[in-house]
Amino acid sequence: MHPVEAQIHKADQAIMAEDLETLGNIYTEDAVLVVKPGLNAVGRIQIQKAFEAIANYFQHSLVVRQAGMTVLEAGDTALVLAKTIVSAANLPETERKATYVFKRTVSGEWLCSIDNSYGHDLIDSHDA
Repeated sequence: MHPVEAQIHKADQAIMAEDLETLGNIYTEDAVLVVKPGLNAVGRIQIQKAFEAIANYFQHSLVVRQAGMTVLEAGDTALVLAKTIVSAANLPETERKATYVFKRTVSGEWLCSIDNSYGHDLIDSHDA
């Protein structure tokens, strides 16, 4: 398993456990999270607050898992194309074709700098 895949699995577990500290530490200081099309959270603190709001919105029942993933690595950057499955008490199981960008730190740890679980659907949301 690629270390980025391990980080994504760790993030999924932290999201479901609502472990905001662990989750925040998976992101770079200046990371961008697409909360929903047209709304981004920037930086670890905003991202943690966004995930807290997301947990509340989904009635603390959010389930996230990966159903396939490809990691393309070039130097200290990795592009991840993932088939992400999300569901909750108020959300039927939904497949998203997510896009993530990870950066490798000088210590070798991979951190997420762009978290876009909506993938190319962002393009469609701009056309609407």
